[in-house]
Amino acid sequence: MSCPEDVASADLAGEVGISLRGFEAEAGLAIERVKIDCFDQGALAGFFLPALRRGPSAPAVICVSDEDITLGSMMSRLLPASLCGSMSLLLVDAGNSTVHRSFKPEHRLQCWLDYLEARSDVDSRRIAIYGEGTSACYASRLALSDRRIAAAVCDGGLLSPLMRRASLRWMSGSGQAVPDAASTRSSLPSRRLPCPLLMVVGSRSLVWEQDALDLQAGYRQSGADCSVVVPNNVLHPLGEVENFIAVDDFVFDWLDSKLGTARQHQPVTYL
Repeated sequence: MSCPEDVASADLAGEVGISLRGFEAEAGLAIERVKIDCFDQGALAGFFLPALRRGPSAPAVICVSDEDITLGSMMSRLLPASLCGSMSLLLVDAGNSTVHRSFKPEHRLQCWLDYLEARSDVDSRRIAIYGEGTSACYASRLALSDRRIAAAVCDGGLLSPLMRRASLRWMSGSGQAVPDAASTRSSLPSRRLPCPLLMVVGSRSLVWEQDALDLQAGYRQSGADCSVVVPNNVLHPLGEVENFIAVDDFVFDWLDSKLGTARQHQPVTYL
């Protein structure tokens, strides 16, 4: 959205606030800055964007940014894909908080889930989670442990065994970079998410495409709901760029479909 070297545009949250004034005047849009306590372990902060659709309650999505991405940057990217939607968004940071570091990230996310469940404008039966990068594994852990999650965009539990496999390669000095079929099958997670799952493969994901497809095959054999989206690259004068806009649009369409408001998608999609 802005050049990383441009110091004047470093505060993306402020830029987003300025650009949203027109939307706020026309649609009554208001982004709430939220702060909650987390099991007496400290404070958590995030941003809540209510759904545009009027009604007693609406579905909600907990969007968890990668540890290296600011909430402002995530907001500036996701808002264009979500402004015309019927879901509320809660943007949170899994890493930066005053909560003690020994407190597991998925437990922090559970505090946010409790917060959404208590809001009268959120349908507690239709709460989803969307984790990017390293936060995708935290989203998976929450979806595995808490049945209140209705849909999840995450790694499906793949990241932890893949990291263990990479550590073993590093310690053994094998230097194998691309996973083979046998090692992939042996390190697939044994537990399946009890809710619909979407895995995003690309620059914002730490999951190999083949690993995601192998996990999806296991889900489909058992009749479980699992989809994979793989972004294509678009030509640019400085080189190829991942089509993240199409991916973000697809993710929110998929969430709409799983939360009961939009069309269904094919299990594997290339954008």
